[in-house]
Amino acid sequence: MPAAETVVEELGKVKNINDFFGKDGIFAKLFSTTIEKMVEAELTDHLGYPKHDPKGKLSGNSRNGSYNRSIRTSVGDQEIAVARDRNGEFSPALLKRYATSSNEIEDKITALYAKGMSVADIQALLADTYGIDISPTLISTITAKIMPLVDEWQNRSLERIYPIIYLDCIHIKLKRDHRIQAAPVYVCLSVDLEGRKDILGHWIGDGAEGANFWLSVVTDLQTRGVEDIWIAAVDGLSGFKDAIVSIFPKTIVQRCIIHQIRNSLKYVSWKDKKTFMTDLKAIYQAPNKEMAETALFALSEKWSDKYKIAIKSWENNWDDLTSYFEFPTGIRRLMYTTNTIESYNRQLRKVIKSKAVFPTEESVRKMLYLATHDIMKKWSLPIHNWSQILNQLAIRFEDRLHI
Repeated sequence: MPAAETVVEELGKVKNINDFFGKDGIFAKLFSTTIEKMVEAELTDHLGYPKHDPKGKLSGNSRNGSYNRSIRTSVGDQEIAVARDRNGEFSPALLKRYATSSNEIEDKITALYAKGMSVADIQALLADTYGIDISPTLISTITAKIMPLVDEWQNRSLERIYPIIYLDCIHIKLKRDHRIQAAPVYVCLSVDLEGRKDILGHWIGDGAEGANFWLSVVTDLQTRGVEDIWIAAVDGLSGFKDAIVSIFPKTIVQRCIIHQIRNSLKYVSWKDKKTFMTDLKAIYQAPNKEMAETALFALSEKWSDKYKIAIKSWENNWDDLTSYFEFPTGIRRLMYTTNTIESYNRQLRKVIKSKAVFPTEESVRKMLYLATHDIMKKWSLPIHNWSQILNQLAIRFEDRLHI
């Protein structure tokens, strides 16, 4: 490591952020020496004896000078002298980290931003950890570097076939035209033929949810390579069915049963909810659509005088609420609830809760991309029991499996 006196002397010269991270700043001056000492320590551990130790003469391997190497850092390329051994066996593990970049501070800021930390919290943490004061503008500049990745991700090519997609939205506060507006962000989560989940994109709406907007979303999916969607599970989103069948006319649309139940119970008094819920279960847990229709008729006969609106909603949306009855149990569980995408949305909300108001659409897209990238690290495995589910889907959609 650099001598303590050198570090203290250099720190005493620091007056602003450029003195710390600039091309000729303290980081650039001390970085090379620090890395060289760390590599030297690695070589000592590799050889099993310190420099100039007599036992090295009988060890069968020894130090053999050094070679120059350029590594890329956030302040530019840095030349370091890399210690080597005579047998050529030593490969510094430390330098693997710097194979392309060592933007430690920038990576730290981006990671904290992805976790939903506010700019003020990031500033405070960096001040405590590194003893540096970074402005909000600099933090925005650093995180803005990922915008090309955001654009590339949002416009990337997609799979030709998706067995299942889920459509839902979250709401944010966004500053537009010098006013703060409640803006919906529409999300599309897919399950591919391997049973793996993916987020196909985020679309920021203008508050006017409807067929025209959804048509633009579905058209975007088609433009990016999607040729067929077998099943679309939605939370009763207005205009979505009309939009998707105009582009993918064979797609089966299923409204979320869980949301339908919640909406129905809003119109039922507390004292009747338990009994009403029992009667609802006879509908959505029925073994087939015919028995479900019988249970709906019984529900209407019993409760329509008291809770007509709650029952009317089931009757009006019956076809879209009962699409899952065409499928075996395993597929039904994936269809009749949008819990898959709601779980993702909950994680997004945890991240964005620190942002009372987003200043621009770009800031929304940036944070959602980073948060999604972080969330999807946990999506390494396919959906449970996917092999059996895929076999069932392949039978049902045999004529569309190889379009």
